[in-house]
Amino acid sequence: MKIGDKVRFLSTTGGGVIAGFQSSSIALVEDEDGFQIPTMVNDLVVVNDDKQATTVQKMIPAQDNDYNKRQIKKENAIHNDEILDKVNSDTHIHVVERSGAETVNMYLGFVPQDKKQISNTKFHLYAINDSNYFLSYTYSLFDGKEWTLLSHNELEPNTKLLISEVSIEEIADYKNGAIQLTSYKVGKPYQLQPTLDVRLRIDPVKFYKLHTFRENDFFDEDALVIPVVENGVAVKELAIDSNQLKEKMLEKQKIDVTAPARKESSKKHDKNEPLVIDLHASELLDTTAGMSNADILNYQLDVFCKTIEEFKKNKGMKIIFIHGKGNGVLRNAVIHELKYRYKSFTYQDASFQEYGYGATQVTIH
Repeated sequence: MKIGDKVRFLSTTGGGVIAGFQSSSIALVEDEDGFQIPTMVNDLVVVNDDKQATTVQKMIPAQDNDYNKRQIKKENAIHNDEILDKVNSDTHIHVVERSGAETVNMYLGFVPQDKKQISNTKFHLYAINDSNYFLSYTYSLFDGKEWTLLSHNELEPNTKLLISEVSIEEIADYKNGAIQLTSYKVGKPYQLQPTLDVRLRIDPVKFYKLHTFRENDFFDEDALVIPVVENGVAVKELAIDSNQLKEKMLEKQKIDVTAPARKESSKKHDKNEPLVIDLHASELLDTTAGMSNADILNYQLDVFCKTIEEFKKNKGMKIIFIHGKGNGVLRNAVIHELKYRYKSFTYQDASFQEYGYGATQVTIH
């Protein structure tokens, strides 16, 4: 059995052409409408031409499926033995291994069919195997009461598989899910990997935002790529929903902004001692999972502005905002706010000796 062979199903009517193999036991059968159907190899029989296919179908009463199976298997027993010998051997699997891909990495990819109509489009959902291991997985969804199986399959190394087409209205059904997977290699020794059980949390609101879908390493189109397993470790939480995100922002704000104010109020404030606010995302948020770069930047600017508002009546006070050097995006955004929103305040680069290149000192006037 090879790519291009015409085949018929043994357990039901119909058939098609072998378009490829998902594994040693599963073939992709493309029907006349162009759909590829994953089918067990032992449920297929090769037919040489349309005449043979018609003969095979007519030789058995359609209503007796068991008799169908027995007769077709009998007529093709020798041929099928040859097929199964080839399919069950490892030689037909053309595994492409990459350097540096010896740890398990799995992702989900949501690709909008029409990014310009993001609020109405459908999404193709892919399972992505970015490693040199075979991944056998199940993906289930939780509705609050019970689990429903969405997909189970085997991903060959360094491949991606279309597993579902999702409408914007159906995205909410994917909010809570779980992927369980095992990893292995075929026909060669490998390092044993742990079986993983990953709980997924996906925020449906993100699918209405155009900037959620970005350039990536797996698709020619912009896509939302969500990590499931990275470097062999299950991602604990893939996203935070909007309400949880708001709570975490407020909680972190109390720690980083309000707390220093209370500390200063317990003693006479020394205007020569600056207040230091670190705007790095790692200092402001416990996690940035599920947040885009734009989301993070907006939150950092929100902390900056609220800090200025908190202390704008403390004339002569100095505040050091640590933004890092990086590519300058956060620094430029901070300077923009100072130029157009807080014109009365002066600013300069903070002491390099104390804060390095990535800090700006603001003086309240």
